[in-house]
Amino acid sequence: LDEVMGDWPNATASSRWELDLKPEDLQKSACVLGFIPVIYYSVLLCVGVPVNILTAVALTRLASRTRKALYYYLLAVTGSDILSQLFIIFVGFLLETAVFHREVPALLLRSVSAAEFAANHASIWSAVPLTVDRYVALCHPLLHRQISYPARTRRIIAMVLVLSLASGLPFFWWSDMWRNSHPPTALDAILIWTHVTIIYFLPCSIFLVLNSLIIHTLRARQRQQCSQDERGPQSAPPRRLGKTTAMLLAITSVFSVLWAPRTVVVIYHLYVSSVHRDWRVHLAYDLSNMLAMLNTAVNFFLYCFVSKPFRGAVRDVVLLRGNPLHPQYALRQQQAHINASNSSLYSGNKRSQRDCTPLSPRRPSNPS
Repeated sequence: LDEVMGDWPNATASSRWELDLKPEDLQKSACVLGFIPVIYYSVLLCVGVPVNILTAVALTRLASRTRKALYYYLLAVTGSDILSQLFIIFVGFLLETAVFHREVPALLLRSVSAAEFAANHASIWSAVPLTVDRYVALCHPLLHRQISYPARTRRIIAMVLVLSLASGLPFFWWSDMWRNSHPPTALDAILIWTHVTIIYFLPCSIFLVLNSLIIHTLRARQRQQCSQDERGPQSAPPRRLGKTTAMLLAITSVFSVLWAPRTVVVIYHLYVSSVHRDWRVHLAYDLSNMLAMLNTAVNFFLYCFVSKPFRGAVRDVVLLRGNPLHPQYALRQQQAHINASNSSLYSGNKRSQRDCTPLSPRRPSNPS
């Protein structure tokens, strides 16, 4: 997304030729898409923010009801997506670029840039402890019962958010790829490689390794179950891929696909051709940013497609149905009442059996 009005370039050239020219000799590339990015980001913002707020409310209800770490991690992902939509799409793409044409104080521009990267890092890295949690739950279930509880989950989420905020601070000096006519400096190269490592290569490597181990473990258990089925007909049916695991695979796969083009274009801009000079790189960068930002609005539909409890929670929110504040206490009281009833019934049955038991016949007395 660049200025929506501008002159079309007369020709393009390679980055090697660009490096030999002075900045004033370079002709800035125009936004080929025109007003399309503005319309796209406006629609994405109008759809994504309400959908993510609805997702956050539904996940909050599920987290308070079940106390599962899964919903706390998904809630952190959703909150980070909302921040990304506000800082990156609304402030960065729409206000600064389309409305003010980046004619804002440099300090404000750089501060917003650091906030954008921090929100982006939080959105992506909130899914990493979720992947670790699912790996431990499936591959080491006994360990998962010991270490997975709400207090620890909240501490992990807080640590991820703090680290994401800290990781955004160096990008206060992030270079404006659309406007800088000079070739990338050494600082630009360091920041770009730090960005693509934090935002894509490192989390995707973690997703790939842990998801592969999860799938391998599930397949091994399925083969073991099949071999047991061949030995005896009364064995349990083979364990299928759980919906929670399917949701995790969907989230990480969609992220990997949507963010891959932007990662490639950023590296291409660094070593091959400048976004400022080549309209084709400019076009590729615009389209890749549009795909990457789509990731902040698609998780709601993934949750609805996979999770029945989530669909029920969304239905309750839309229909304004109340949610008990402490449903686990009501469940415990109901279970205690059932246990007391069963105990009373069992005691009554024992007394009835004792009362109905015939006495042993007395031995007749010997006649005198």
